Amino acid sequence: MSACSVKTSDFINLSITSSNQSSYCVERRFQKGISTNEFKGKLELVTGGNPATMKVEVYDKNDKLICELDDGQRLLGAYPIDDGMRIHVVDNFSRTEENVANVEKFEISEEEYAKRTDTVKAFLEKNKLGKYNEEEMKKRAEEKKQEEEAEAAAAELCKVGSRCEICVPNQPKRRATIMYVGKTEFKEGWWIGVKYDEPLGKNNGTVNGKKYFECLPKYGGFVKPVHVKVGDFPEEDFDLDEEL
Repeated sequence: MSACSVKTSDFINLSITSSNQSSYCVERRFQKGISTNEFKGKLELVTGGNPATMKVEVYDKNDKLICELDDGQRLLGAYPIDDGMRIHVVDNFSRTEENVANVEKFEISEEEYAKRTDTVKAFLEKNKLGKYNEEEMKKRAEEKKQEEEAEAAAAELCKVGSRCEICVPNQPKRRATIMYVGKTEFKEGWWIGVKYDEPLGKNNGTVNGKKYFECLPKYGGFVKPVHVKVGDFPEEDFDLDEEL
């Protein structure tokens, strides 16, 4: 069964950016039924931000801020979030550190710091938050591993030279030929490089100066494996001549 035929109504695909890394962007798939607090926990694995101090902003496809995830118990699917939107994580704790970077620092040894009970580290340890919740961290790591394995399995269904149909949510279906399967330098994870039958792409197979395959400008594109349906999709005959 093709990856594109799996029903994903209970999941949502989002791009994740972070204030900690200005050039960082990654795409992830989440269950709509998780709470905001659980979602922040998953974002910690992706961005390194602290769930206890992070602010989570939601931007639409026009990069307009539409809301913040400020209710820890509210389900992710209850917010006005659609596939393809961007989640931006603002790590307030890191920003606080940056603001005092130029202030004369009071230095203390690691041994003395570990003994103090009024530190962020002590608070997180006491409440078993973030990386100090071993059971939760193990669970999240396992979930991330399963997601990576599922993506790799979907990528294995895609072979260079095969015909396919691209099924990206909220976009029209497009037919193409698979030109590249593998990891890339521009974003982490598995990516499928395709040559569209029409000039509906974004590149010519080259991204940020690296050539992954070759095709005409605007005919190339990269999509996640879950959006690729491999099969007998012959190239359509686009007759652009006007009738006489």
